[in-house]
Amino acid sequence: MTATLTARWVVLDIEGTLTATSYVHVTLYDYARPRLGPWIDEHPEDPEVVDAVARIKELGGLPADASTVDVVRVLHGWMDADQKIAPLKTLQGLIWQRGYAEGDLTTEFFGDVAPALRSWHESGLRLAVFSSGSVAGQIASFSRTTDGDVTGLFERHFDTVNAGPKREAPSYRAIASALEAEPGDIVFFSDVPAELDGAAADGWQTVGLAREGEPFGDADFGTHRTIRTFDEIKVVPR
Repeated sequence: MTATLTARWVVLDIEGTLTATSYVHVTLYDYARPRLGPWIDEHPEDPEVVDAVARIKELGGLPADASTVDVVRVLHGWMDADQKIAPLKTLQGLIWQRGYAEGDLTTEFFGDVAPALRSWHESGLRLAVFSSGSVAGQIASFSRTTDGDVTGLFERHFDTVNAGPKREAPSYRAIASALEAEPGDIVFFSDVPAELDGAAADGWQTVGLAREGEPFGDADFGTHRTIRTFDEIKVVPR
């Protein structure tokens, strides 16, 4: 029996929820990895890049005059460990933005994703994203997908820079405030139980995605409502 929830906002994670984890860890990471150094060297006066590089040196314990090679070595180490560190995500997002714009990249959604997104949007629900990937990367990834350009379906984008860590309740409190919504009017979809715990701690409705073959496909979602595809749930506007 399909469960029904009522809400004003639907907030969605991306990796493992809308796209396969392997798309991020293989396709996107492999695209960004060899381009990090050249991107840094080609944008020496871009404030966003300059700030990211300074933060990388600080967090990586590098001297201020460290070379691009040294910076990239730190970045590759973070990528190998799948660290969700803001300056890494910033640089990756900028690189992916160009990759999507030039047609090198196309986001591959799970088959149930686009129909659900369009159905929710058409019903009057408002859609937003909360992902560890940068806002720039999120928007770029939605601009070119296997189901076309879906950027128009989303009103707001949040990442660990403008909201905070994905496993902590204050981040969800900040998002609810930005959306001008009561926590109970928001439903959050994610494949990571700890992220759902953070949202629930702020009073959000939560739904876990236990997709077959994904890293959290067999995880313990505790008290969170759990589904395997969006076909198993209905969300209607309040």
